[in-house]
Amino acid sequence: MEMEPRESQVATVSQREQLMVESKVFQIYNMFGDLPRNAQSLMLELQRDNHMEYLTGGFRQLGPAFCSLDANRPWLCYWILHSVALLGDAFDDEVESNAIDFLNRCQDPNGGYGGGPGQLPHLATAYAAVNSLVTLGGQKALSSVNRDKLYRFLHQMKQPSGGFSMHDAGEVDVRACYTAISVASILNILDEELAQNVGNYIISCQTYEGGFAGEPGSEAHGGYTFCGLATMILINEVNRLDLTRLIDWLVFRQGRECGFQGRTNKLVDGCYSFWQGGAFALLRRLSSFVDEQLVKPGTGGHCSTDRQLSSLSVGEEGLNASSSGNLNDFGYNFIKRHPEMEPLFHSMALQQYILLCAQEQEGGLRDKPGKRRDFYHTCYCLSGLTVCQYSWSEEEESPPPASAVFGPYSNLLEPIHPLYNVVLEKYYEAREFFTSS
Repeated sequence: MEMEPRESQVATVSQREQLMVESKVFQIYNMFGDLPRNAQSLMLELQRDNHMEYLTGGFRQLGPAFCSLDANRPWLCYWILHSVALLGDAFDDEVESNAIDFLNRCQDPNGGYGGGPGQLPHLATAYAAVNSLVTLGGQKALSSVNRDKLYRFLHQMKQPSGGFSMHDAGEVDVRACYTAISVASILNILDEELAQNVGNYIISCQTYEGGFAGEPGSEAHGGYTFCGLATMILINEVNRLDLTRLIDWLVFRQGRECGFQGRTNKLVDGCYSFWQGGAFALLRRLSSFVDEQLVKPGTGGHCSTDRQLSSLSVGEEGLNASSSGNLNDFGYNFIKRHPEMEPLFHSMALQQYILLCAQEQEGGLRDKPGKRRDFYHTCYCLSGLTVCQYSWSEEEESPPPASAVFGPYSNLLEPIHPLYNVVLEKYYEAREFFTSS
């Protein structure tokens, strides 16, 4: 039941902002409902050509306003390249070759990637650079990564707590754990030494609400929640989490606006279409562990590692992956695992929010009505959209039924590997390359 502030009370800033956002969102929905059917169909179309024009323009040249993002240039590459790949498109060979050369200049001589040429190596930009190169694909891009030096950099960032520091003397948080483990996993350099005690650190960040904070004692947050859950899957310790409490927190983050908020009592934001929606995509393949915790309350953190290893390596589906327990296999084993759980969020409602409230008709996507488009929200809104579209698919690479796609079927995007947020086809190419080299 919605609680409106009484006339005699003064609304808080949060209440006023929430009501303002709701008003803008419902104006859009009401306007859409009043349109004739042909006009509605036009509004529901994903504006592919306009999005490509926006992304292409940004990749070739950015204006002076982007100077503040000078230390985030690999992120700009990733947000744009991944968005283009999701749309099923690509840049020409010359542009892609220039991108590879640029990212190579961001690679530190001692390992890792900085935010630009000559900048301090940082785990976040290492993740962005590696995902960009995986998205570009091909011999030149994939062979440009100096895995030996990157492995040493990851070890240098490892902390006694089990967490990772984002950079030399930098902050230690769940985001650092995810970026380090994700990079190591996709490059086939993840080992027990890198994974040691990471699970203990992640568990210390799961809050009383069920989501994950950036560090122990902080507030549960959608981005950190995805990072914590994905990391625990990649190191094969997801059974140690309280999954039932996690689900409880996640399901209440989808609000009346149809999109997701990132924290309790915060505003809807299009980027959480992936951070929260992606967490649901991961949970779909964890139903056996969720069921066990439901049958035996309080078992989170007490299931046997042997059971987890067996279930993810071979399972009832008869995977073709190795059952050796090699940590580098778990990203592959996971995506091949048959999802047994139906979506736990309203995927159609989220697609409605993305297409009607986050999409700008002239290209690009945004946080919410009233905000401006940007490459970050374009990337994560589109990532959330593909998560929605494939949320009923039994196999990630199988085309979903038309009933799962909001609007015309031409809105369908490329499927992703939800643990890494790279297009699935590109992930398979990278896996083959890095396991054979």
